[in-house]
Amino acid sequence: MWMAGLLVAGIVAVALLVGYALLVASPNLPSLDTITDYRPKIPLRVYTADNVLIGEFGEERRNFVPISQIPDIMKKAVLAIEDDRFYEHGGVDFVGVLRAGLANLRGGLSQGASTITMQVARNFFLSSEKTYTRKIYEMLLAYKIEANLSKDQILELYMNQIYLGQRAYGFASAARVYFGKSIQDVTPAEAAMLAGLPKAPSAYNPVVNPKRAKVRQEYILQRMRDLGYITPDQYQQAVSEPLHVRSEGNEFSTHAEYVAEMVRQLMYAQYREETYTRGLSVYTTLNKPDQDAAYEAVRSGIMSYERKHGYRGPEAFIDLPSDPADREQAIDDALVEHPGSDDLRSAVVTNVTAKTVSAQLLSGEVVHIEGPALRFIAPSLASSAQPKTRIRPGAIIRVTQDEKGAWTVTQLPEVSAAFISINPDSGQIRSMVGGFDFNRNKFNHVTQAWRQPGSSFKPFIYSAALEKGFSPATVINDAPLTIGPDTGGQVWEPKNYDGKFEGPMTMRRALAKSKNLVSVRILRAIGTQYAQDYITRFGFDADKHPAYLPMALGAGSVTPLQMAAAYSVFANGGYRINPYLIQKVVDARGNVVSETHPQVASQDAVRVLDARTAFIADSMLREVVRSGTANPAKQRLGRNDLAGKTGTTNDAVDAWFAGYTPNLVAIAWMGYDQPKSLGVRETGGGLALPIWVGYMQKMLKGVPEIPERQPPEGVLMVAGDWTFEEYAGGGGVASVGLGDPWPGKPADSDVASPTAPAATPQSPADVEAEKRRILNMFGGA
Repeated sequence: MWMAGLLVAGIVAVALLVGYALLVASPNLPSLDTITDYRPKIPLRVYTADNVLIGEFGEERRNFVPISQIPDIMKKAVLAIEDDRFYEHGGVDFVGVLRAGLANLRGGLSQGASTITMQVARNFFLSSEKTYTRKIYEMLLAYKIEANLSKDQILELYMNQIYLGQRAYGFASAARVYFGKSIQDVTPAEAAMLAGLPKAPSAYNPVVNPKRAKVRQEYILQRMRDLGYITPDQYQQAVSEPLHVRSEGNEFSTHAEYVAEMVRQLMYAQYREETYTRGLSVYTTLNKPDQDAAYEAVRSGIMSYERKHGYRGPEAFIDLPSDPADREQAIDDALVEHPGSDDLRSAVVTNVTAKTVSAQLLSGEVVHIEGPALRFIAPSLASSAQPKTRIRPGAIIRVTQDEKGAWTVTQLPEVSAAFISINPDSGQIRSMVGGFDFNRNKFNHVTQAWRQPGSSFKPFIYSAALEKGFSPATVINDAPLTIGPDTGGQVWEPKNYDGKFEGPMTMRRALAKSKNLVSVRILRAIGTQYAQDYITRFGFDADKHPAYLPMALGAGSVTPLQMAAAYSVFANGGYRINPYLIQKVVDARGNVVSETHPQVASQDAVRVLDARTAFIADSMLREVVRSGTANPAKQRLGRNDLAGKTGTTNDAVDAWFAGYTPNLVAIAWMGYDQPKSLGVRETGGGLALPIWVGYMQKMLKGVPEIPERQPPEGVLMVAGDWTFEEYAGGGGVASVGLGDPWPGKPADSDVASPTAPAATPQSPADVEAEKRRILNMFGGA
């Protein structure tokens, strides 16, 4: 009797639910316009000039892909775990609903059993709250969707709309975020990993929870095998396939995070919040090969400096529980808090012996450091090591793997560096690296770091001198100087880097050897006010370079971006160009919103240097590479079309190299964010120049050498060096400071020291004879 009553009660309940659905819920169902006219929020995307994605900004990472372009293996992986009867039911799978309903009655609303169509209804129109009312609406909407859309259209919506963690919406976006590849290229193993994400993106995220994600992936592969979607052989291959999941911050194949952030700021300034939803695509001037080469050169230069200056010890320490499960969780938690930096992966030391250090990665892999790789960390393995620097079980360290597969211990750097390269004719920025790791330090040292340029600033003072009657053959005394309070209220005694004085030498040789005393004498001769005004031609700010004599040694402030634009004037023959980053902006429909049309040297750019000045300055900067402080560049690159200048500030706080070929200007800088010495005997030639060379080696490979430019009209070769035509007859400055004493000066060397053009011009032969006599007397060349 009670069974009959229960049956009647059940029938009544069902009738009430049907009545509720028909009379209350059905009339209140929302319109399907949202999905029939699907317009997803498309983020801002940033590309290189050669169409490589380098940045994506928006609440939702999304890339809509038609169902016809989604590979069959990806669709089958999703169906296997989410709804294997999708193409058979009419929107609601009653078998699944009955099973979920019984489970919910027994133990609360803990099961869903939603079909893909029901999930589409929930994702577009409903909340994720588990109630019977929502379930009724979900089922009714599923029927309505099935009545208006085909199965493929529904699956297309699902696979493009579903949230999959890491701000990725849709499987196409997830394939790129997690594996750095197009959805068309995913393997069965990768497809199964992605298909496991919809249920709980945070729990099965392979970046954060690789072990849990692996367990779910294997379950999905089993389902695919059991359903006949893959063969047993394919299953075995997929289960054993190693997956290379991109860590957070490494979602893009080219590291250009500083550039992408600059573009985002520029776009936001114009479009505000619409920047992140209207589907703008920004094409920058970067080239992927250039950017990759610059990134690798900066990282290599910084890590070389770190190795040279020794190991500082582990980043942190944790206690390792004795229980295996607790131990694994403690290691995972610690490594999540110490994310990797590209090839510098964090690891927890699990065992230390005299010959081997073993450490566990976030993936669970245990690596071993042994043999020669232990030398770098030897002080931290000694029993006498301080507790904070000693490597022991529980220590969090950084490891990296070389090309042969061997592991070594390294460390996150404290020093910073920056690099930029541009086309000197148009200002097109070809590469920009604002620091070691954008995710650790978002300060862009290329555009935001105002640093002293040191000797890399000297060419601008020398150029100013050329237009005051100096020439590369002008003889200037490299002798001690004591400058009074006219330099800012205190006595100043400038020194050369090596502390030595070589006496009289030509201006060309002085620049090549980077002689500070010569530069100061040149500036004193031409006038600080004149020089301060002159350098604005190159794009420098006058107020950043006070009109005092230390300006000759680069005591002002510049950014690497400014230096790139300034050195372009030498490279392009005297034209001011404006560096630019954005080539064009395209909207979601492919319409060009804006496009940059730069001014080009020798066409419509403004000439700021006399062609003769630019030519002679260029010849002097080539000499720096041929025989001066930048000679390692010539030795390593084996070319004669290189020019540039090293720069090292007081106490080696900043290290620079600014150099170029006729078609490419590049600036490298290294220093600490909180200025301090880079170390005794460190120089721009030793720190920044290798970064520049590392980049140029790749960019100039296979590129023919460019012949030296021809002298412009009004430049003459007089006694072996170039000079302005009007000074060829002896009207220029022949020498400066020859009366000043220096250590080792011959007793009979009192020679006149003209600092301005002579009143009575000498013949070229007389001028040359006088210079030869002076140089021979003092051993100069």
